[in-house]
Amino acid sequence: MINIIENYNSILENIEIAAHSVGKKGSDIKLVAVTKFVDNARIEEVLKQGVKYVGESRVQELNGKLDLFKKYKNNINFIGQLQKNKVKYIVGEVECIQSVDRVELAQEINRIAKKKNVVQKVFIEINIGNELQKGGVPPSMVDELLEGLEKLDSIYVNGLMCIPPVCENETEVRKYFAQMKAIYDRYSKIKLNNVNIEELSMGMSEDYCAAILEGSTMVRVGSALFGPRDYSKK
Repeated sequence: MINIIENYNSILENIEIAAHSVGKKGSDIKLVAVTKFVDNARIEEVLKQGVKYVGESRVQELNGKLDLFKKYKNNINFIGQLQKNKVKYIVGEVECIQSVDRVELAQEINRIAKKKNVVQKVFIEINIGNELQKGGVPPSMVDELLEGLEKLDSIYVNGLMCIPPVCENETEVRKYFAQMKAIYDRYSKIKLNNVNIEELSMGMSEDYCAAILEGSTMVRVGSALFGPRDYSKK
């Protein structure tokens, strides 16, 4: 039987060790508990331990968990691919939308945010492996995307996010994380009215320690915390 609290404590210990290796404290790394396909009772086990950041990737599933997240005053992150017609359901409900990869999506987020009189925090998702089947803007087009985003006054661009290709070993995945860190270092120097890149969201259950070693400030952990997902619920 999965012991979620043991998993959580083990993850915190791993984060502390990895962070210490690069001159940081474990508390410098934000742990996002990814709750996709996890029932509310199991999620609440972790929330009672003080987990602050949660991540959801499906709008309908998020809506069924909002009351729970708000009860624990969680920092809610939307981390999945977002369709324009679903934007209205999450703007103003989540702290951050981590998967902005095109101007048209950002414009819709901006429009709804303005209508709700809020400023919506977003991250730019970068397709670091240039994989056709994945979302994210290619690294070569980040300048062009930022050019469109800086004209929008109801969004605030506060970070970068990536999902690297599936790799055979840590050495291989760290190369992608290092490339992402170089991109982060470049764009974190850019200060515009609505752009201040502070967060680097990279690393998931199988590679979050490697991501921290390469400079991640935020890791998104699901299966290592809650156990394998039951995709039959999809």
